[in-house]
Amino acid sequence: MNAIESLTRDLPDTESAERFLKQFGEKNPTQIGKLLKNQGLLSDVLTLVSYSPLLAATILQNPDYLWWLNRHRTQSNVRDKEEILESLGRFALMNTLLEPQILLARFRRRELLRIYLRDIRRLLTIAEITEEISNLADAILEYALRLARQEMDNRFGIPLETDEKNRAKPADFCIVSLGKLGSKELNYSSDIDLLFIYSAEGATSGQGIKGTVTNREYFVKLAEFVTKIVGQQTGEGAAYRVDMRLRPHGRIGALALSLKDTVRYYQTEARKWEKQVLIRSRASAGDVEIFRNFFSAVEDFVFSKNESVENALENVRLSKEKINLEQTKNKGFNVKLGKGGIREIEFIAQALQLAYGGNDEWLRSPHTLISLARLADRRLIGESELTKLFDAYEFLRQLEHILQMEHGLQTHFVPEEIEKKSLVARRINLQTTELFEEKLRFHSEKVNAIFNRVFGSVKTDSKSEKPTLIEETGTGIEVPSEPEKTETLAHQPILNSLSKTNFNRRLPQKTTKILETISTVSPPFAQYLVANPALIDDLPNISDKFQERDYRKILFAEISKVNDFAHRLADFRTLHAKFMLEIAGFDIFEKISQQTAKFLQTKLAEASLETALFITKAELWRKYSVHFDYFPFAVLGLGKLGGRGIDYGSDLDLVLVFDDEEYTPIPRFSQPEFYSRAVEIFVTTLSALTREGQIYRVDLRLRPYGKNGTTSIGKRAFLDYLQNHAAVWEWLAYVKIRSVAGDLGLGNFVETEARKIIHRNAQNDESKLADFKTLKEESHRIRERLREQKSTSKRGREIDIKFGEGGMLDVYFAMRFLQLRDNVPDEPEKRSTISMLERLFEADSLPKTDFENFKNGYAFLSDLDHNLRLTVGRSTRLPLANQSALKIISERMKLASINELLEKLTFHRLNIHSSYENILKNRL
Repeated sequence: MNAIESLTRDLPDTESAERFLKQFGEKNPTQIGKLLKNQGLLSDVLTLVSYSPLLAATILQNPDYLWWLNRHRTQSNVRDKEEILESLGRFALMNTLLEPQILLARFRRRELLRIYLRDIRRLLTIAEITEEISNLADAILEYALRLARQEMDNRFGIPLETDEKNRAKPADFCIVSLGKLGSKELNYSSDIDLLFIYSAEGATSGQGIKGTVTNREYFVKLAEFVTKIVGQQTGEGAAYRVDMRLRPHGRIGALALSLKDTVRYYQTEARKWEKQVLIRSRASAGDVEIFRNFFSAVEDFVFSKNESVENALENVRLSKEKINLEQTKNKGFNVKLGKGGIREIEFIAQALQLAYGGNDEWLRSPHTLISLARLADRRLIGESELTKLFDAYEFLRQLEHILQMEHGLQTHFVPEEIEKKSLVARRINLQTTELFEEKLRFHSEKVNAIFNRVFGSVKTDSKSEKPTLIEETGTGIEVPSEPEKTETLAHQPILNSLSKTNFNRRLPQKTTKILETISTVSPPFAQYLVANPALIDDLPNISDKFQERDYRKILFAEISKVNDFAHRLADFRTLHAKFMLEIAGFDIFEKISQQTAKFLQTKLAEASLETALFITKAELWRKYSVHFDYFPFAVLGLGKLGGRGIDYGSDLDLVLVFDDEEYTPIPRFSQPEFYSRAVEIFVTTLSALTREGQIYRVDLRLRPYGKNGTTSIGKRAFLDYLQNHAAVWEWLAYVKIRSVAGDLGLGNFVETEARKIIHRNAQNDESKLADFKTLKEESHRIRERLREQKSTSKRGREIDIKFGEGGMLDVYFAMRFLQLRDNVPDEPEKRSTISMLERLFEADSLPKTDFENFKNGYAFLSDLDHNLRLTVGRSTRLPLANQSALKIISERMKLASINELLEKLTFHRLNIHSSYENILKNRL
């Protein structure tokens, strides 16, 4: 079997892949050889064209897209609007002769190559894929709006309005997205439903070539031009089909309305279905503040406290019945509108949001999956129902994507022809049409049954209109709790919040006391419990002594009980949340020290990394039907993880290294290709946001070559990079490198060699002859750059204890400079900042005064940072306006008052910065 056959044999449409390769070679004889040599890219391209004739044609028409795809195909993150806008700007600079409509259509098609490849590979969740498709639409709308504004300003001058003091100021404009784009669930061929709102009436400055017009005329023309740029059909299609029928007054309404008129319409004239549409709305482009003002004015009209459950459900049910009547004329199953289709899942979420969201703001989420998860948290749907809806949503959306990306058409019908249906089955990884039809029938029947249950048999209390608890039996019968001493849900914020939900249980007095304390000390964890009340049962018994757990052993044991990826991610997140709540609970009750809390969180992070690797291997086995045991892959930690100081809300700063002297676990892939796929799964396992939450945010930006580098790197290439290419600021970052998970033999080797190289480079650097002038200057420059970027606050007096002057970064940069200058590497078992400061003092690298300033100041800031994370959340700023939080922090730090806290903070910051300047700034 030749190489091409090995790459195409498992594809759903082998003939299309081989035909593409032949056509590409005929049209691009100079590039085919380059493609055939790049096995990773070739594998991805053949997979793409096997799934999408549309993208096959795109590549044949634009062969240069291949080399762009080669640079971007291993990216592991979901690209946000700003990143895509930056790419669009570069694309525009390279295609200055194109009309805007063609430019945007081509750019969108190119981006779909990258997005759909990850979709096919199942390297991102459906929610992440639809989010990125939505971000792409946002970026294109923003670009089109900027072009249109420039044109309109040239014609009429800038539009003006008057402020409260009757002074002229520029009027602004917002593109509001509705429907799937509004909830960031856009599919590949969706229309985009838009609403155009401008800030206020007025007139233009008249400095354009056509003189003055009213703001209404200006913004209507602006809306027309944006719609034309984005939606006008060309020989290459349009970027998007733009649907304006959902605007006020529909087809006969003005394309753009002022904020005041739009608010008035939805408050006084809009029909119920129009208000329902606003559940999924947000700002996609332009001035976000306009949307915020609009939605805050109409939100209570969308989620009415006076709406009865029966009316809310009835109105949505009638909308669905109208759709059903229209569908009777069509043949074949409609993935979107058919019985048990995507629309029924969406309507279940929206109906229950309308029914209960008036009195429970937590339910008001635009995203279908998030809203379903919150409805389950409130026990408005059962846990088994939630699982069925999630599984069906994922299957139906994947099927929808496959149907639409075949030819780029807005289709939702499963083909009736056997041959076409068989191809669809293979593209969704089912080998026969019978299996496909069975799975489609299974999911649609489950969805339709839940839909009928919600719209036909929801029981309510006529006085409170709170739903009964939907048990797994679906009976709606509540089982009373065991008789014991109980306390009603009242008094404290967390208990009041729970009482406003469908959390009807009466809690034991002991549990209530624990919740009250958590609510007082740690609102972030209290809110997490409100959102996930099932975790209340897992709260630790604080009266017991803390027992350290073997996190790795427990995680592996539980994860091994399930076989599919989705359930492993769910169980992983549930267990991790339980462990974090246990640590936080004992911390809140001051049964463990700050150092112990960080030690435990570091151990949990290390166990989580090992668990993620276990899941990654299992998923690679499943996807490629190859079982391997040897996996020479190491995870190295930097920052807090490297220093064994993980705390609440910490990111994981990682460098991922494989052994490039060993064979690839799956021989058909090159090492870079195999490990890039492994990293995608690994990062998704840790950081994907599912209904159970997220484990950690993973940060790979400190890898060699930054965002332009591969997500993993061979050990020889990594050490060569450190030896010959790493900048001084990278030496400072890699000082704290530590092997934390995976192949520890490989990891320990890389850690040891990396440390030798970094310290040797610092000692051999030419700046050594000038008192390490370059090292000192670079350390100070990077420190100042971070201070300027991060600590500049729009919130006035807030103090940044990490990035601001005298903050923790002053200590970090001075300490790491001294480590490199005087060749004082980290010891394997003593990685903390305090330990290193003591070693530097003992080595005469730190004068006594500076040592005491750093040691005492850092100990104070570290204690403050820990309590700030626990009490306020993930923030480096001291919230001076939040006196209650400051009072709790002061008490936990054994200080007499907030004033004493602030006085000590000022004292230590001044001392730290003075010593920092002694070491890094003086004599520069």
